[in-house]
Amino acid sequence: MKKPITTIIFVLFSILSGGCSAGCDHMQERPAGQSDVIALACDPIPVVRVGFIGLGMRGIGAVERFMHLDSVEVVALCDLEAENLARSQAVLREKAKPEAAEYMGPEGWKRLCERPDIDLVYISTDWLSHTPMAVYAMEQGKHVAVEVPAAVTVEECWKLVDTDEKTRRHCMMLENCCYDFFELATLNMAQRGLFGEIVHVEGAYIHDLRELGFNSRWEDGSYVPGVGKAGRGKGPSGYWNYWRREYNREHTGNPYPTHGLGPVCQALNIHRGDRMTRLVSLSSGQFGMTRYAAGRFGEEAPEATDYRLGDMNTTLIRTAKGKSILIQHDVTSPRPYSRIHLLSGTEGFARKYPVEQIALEPDAHSALDKVRMDSLLVRYEHPFSREIGELARRVGGHGGMDFIMDYRLVYCLHRGLPLDMDVYDEAEWSCIVELSERSVVAGSRPVEIPDFTRGAWQKLSRLEFAGVR
Repeated sequence: MKKPITTIIFVLFSILSGGCSAGCDHMQERPAGQSDVIALACDPIPVVRVGFIGLGMRGIGAVERFMHLDSVEVVALCDLEAENLARSQAVLREKAKPEAAEYMGPEGWKRLCERPDIDLVYISTDWLSHTPMAVYAMEQGKHVAVEVPAAVTVEECWKLVDTDEKTRRHCMMLENCCYDFFELATLNMAQRGLFGEIVHVEGAYIHDLRELGFNSRWEDGSYVPGVGKAGRGKGPSGYWNYWRREYNREHTGNPYPTHGLGPVCQALNIHRGDRMTRLVSLSSGQFGMTRYAAGRFGEEAPEATDYRLGDMNTTLIRTAKGKSILIQHDVTSPRPYSRIHLLSGTEGFARKYPVEQIALEPDAHSALDKVRMDSLLVRYEHPFSREIGELARRVGGHGGMDFIMDYRLVYCLHRGLPLDMDVYDEAEWSCIVELSERSVVAGSRPVEIPDFTRGAWQKLSRLEFAGVR
């Protein structure tokens, strides 16, 4: 039977607009009794009592950084491996801190979240557990800090948003790369108009993770996350239960967009006067993972199977105000690390990788020389860097940006201030995981990006940081 012409027209319109042909979740009604959490402020917390879930590659580093923060108390620790708990307790002992309560087993994290003496749950586990843990913690009345991406599906993003709006608890996404010194300085430049109107931005996660993806324990059988094998220097040994590799086996698109996306979204004031509306995504074929595995384990080894994740994914995003965003992901190619971090405006340009560059009118055809660029970076040093940068560089965590992130999280909780990033940030940045995959699978068809604020993105005109003059 022939389809009515109206149906054909509707289907064509949906394809061109990136609408329901790609999923009808771009707008959901706000449930009764909920309201937005734009600029959410909660009661001040004099001493922030923290429970850490996941103490492997990222978690133990967070525990170590928290030892340098004032007015915090590590109350509880949770992991699936006793070794990680022991190493974290050793960190507390070294700093003369009380031993924390320990939780293990598949449900241990729930018991940690249920403790009445915890204010903040800090989650550093595998991707698939992020949303269930964050949601449960908020339901128990806890503020949440969760590693990137906070969610891997659009449904999970909505779940985070709705739970946050219901409970009125903070939920902030960690390891977001927004606190890097160059990113902060160029954000400050952008907010002060040095680049004019920002028109186009770029970000990426280009990081050769092939060896890491196939390591669980070192060849000698030892397992010491964050220490590494003799002769390799400091570094992680691998992902617990190969969870990241297995995700790459089953999915395509961009599974890890947030590193590059977060800082450029801040420069564009996303959900603070503008919002992302649609994307198209393209992935190359998959070559690197299979070839690496075949060379390491043999062509007949089970590790040398095919993986769905293309070597390079490129995603293009358009905003409501006509700005454009390019985001890339590649963890299987032998190339230097890069997050790109590019801002292009009507009066100037900045880029971090492969080398730091700034160009300004009236001679933006050429980048500033190093002396002039360094002078600008000093002049426009972000208040966070001036306040805590020296200590951050000593403490570390991605060169200090992780410590600035932790510092700001605790600073705002202490004072009852809105956090620098909210649940809409983590939903907007994380939803690209599923939406890029949808687009790739559909032949790079446009896909609508949900408005997780449900219209509240127009309440603010720009990104502001609470407590900063």
